[in-house]
Amino acid sequence: MDRKYALTAFGYAILGVILGIYMAKTHNHSQLPTHAHIMLLGFVTSFIYAVAYKLWITETSCKKLAAAQFWTHQIGTPGLTIGLFLLYGQFATIETVGPILGIFSLIILTSFILMKVLFIKSKPA
Repeated sequence: MDRKYALTAFGYAILGVILGIYMAKTHNHSQLPTHAHIMLLGFVTSFIYAVAYKLWITETSCKKLAAAQFWTHQIGTPGLTIGLFLLYGQFATIETVGPILGIFSLIILTSFILMKVLFIKSKPA
């Protein structure tokens, strides 16, 4: 699981940097919240999860829980960032995308809660 998270972290970093370069080139920084979410939730959080799995969490003890934690993060993060892209790019109104952002935020919250449960269940080295 650590490798999966590291690979996705670098994927999010690439997307975030591409969006940052685009904003700099066009002098249009309206997507700054989207960029920040891609970099922090996508890259930084995913990389922290990779380190956590590598150092503390053994997959074999809670395989299903680890898979659920991984997939909730992988569903929630793109869902939230795409919603933010649509909102801040003025492709959708807050009335349209707001409930969707709320749902994906709850999915991400679930991922954080599952990570805490995995930490609690993991045996100290």
